[in-house]
Amino acid sequence: MSKDHARTVLITGAAGGLGRAFAAGFADKGDRIAVADINLDGARETAAQLAASGAEVAAFQVDVTSRESTDALAADVAEFGGGTIDVVVNNAAIYATVTRSPLEDIDPDEWDLVMGVNLKGPWLVTRAVSPHLAENARIINLSSATVMSGSAQWAHYVASKGGVIALTRVMAKELGARGITVNAVAPGFTLTEASLNLMEDAATYGVDRGSIKRASQPEDIVGATLFLASPEAGYITGQTLVVDGGRQFL
Repeated sequence: MSKDHARTVLITGAAGGLGRAFAAGFADKGDRIAVADINLDGARETAAQLAASGAEVAAFQVDVTSRESTDALAADVAEFGGGTIDVVVNNAAIYATVTRSPLEDIDPDEWDLVMGVNLKGPWLVTRAVSPHLAENARIINLSSATVMSGSAQWAHYVASKGGVIALTRVMAKELGARGITVNAVAPGFTLTEASLNLMEDAATYGVDRGSIKRASQPEDIVGATLFLASPEAGYITGQTLVVDGGRQFL
C-alpha cells in the first residue's frame, strides 16, 4: 500500500502486549499507525520499533477514562492522518493487575477503575473519534472469551468485558448508516508478557480444553483483528469473534 493510500489506524493500549502486536500487524499492511497509551514511554518504544522497520507512526499519550484526554487524542490523530481516521482498535484495558476476589470482597474503587478503563474507555474513545471517522471506517473493540464461560473471583473484569460486547452492538446500530462497522474480538488466554507473569504454567494453561492443542499467541488475535478491519469484512458488524482455539463455542 502506498503512503498516499495508507489508512490511519489508532490503537489504544499500544505500549506493549497485544496492542504492540496489533500495531506491528497493521504496519506490516502498510498502514499509518497512531499508537496511544497512558504510558507514553512505552508508546514511544512501540513507535520507535515500527519506525525502524519503515512504518509511518506516531506516539500519543491518552487517559481513556478522561473525556478531555480522548478528545485531544482524536483531534491529534486526525491531524496525523490528514483529516480522517480509518481504523480504531480499542485495546486499552486493565488486566494483569486486577485483584481476584470473591464478589463480596471486591474493592469498590477497583471496580470503578476496571469499568472506567475497560468499558468507559472504548465509549469515550469512539465518541471522540466519531466526527473524524472516514466513510467505511472500522472499529474493533477488545472483549474477552472469559465472558462466555465466566471466571470466578473476577466479577469486575468479566462484567467490564461483557459490557464491551453490548456496547459494540449499540455502536454497530448507531454507526452503520455511515458505512462504519463495529465488531468485538474476544481472545482466550493469550501468551503476552502480562499473561506470562500471571502464573508459572501460563504456556500450558487451558491448552487441554481447546480443540487446537496449543497456546494462543498474539499473532492469532492480530490475524482476526486484521480481518475485521479489512474490506472483505465490510458486511460484518455488531459481531463478536471468539479467538480461543475452540475452547468454547457460541
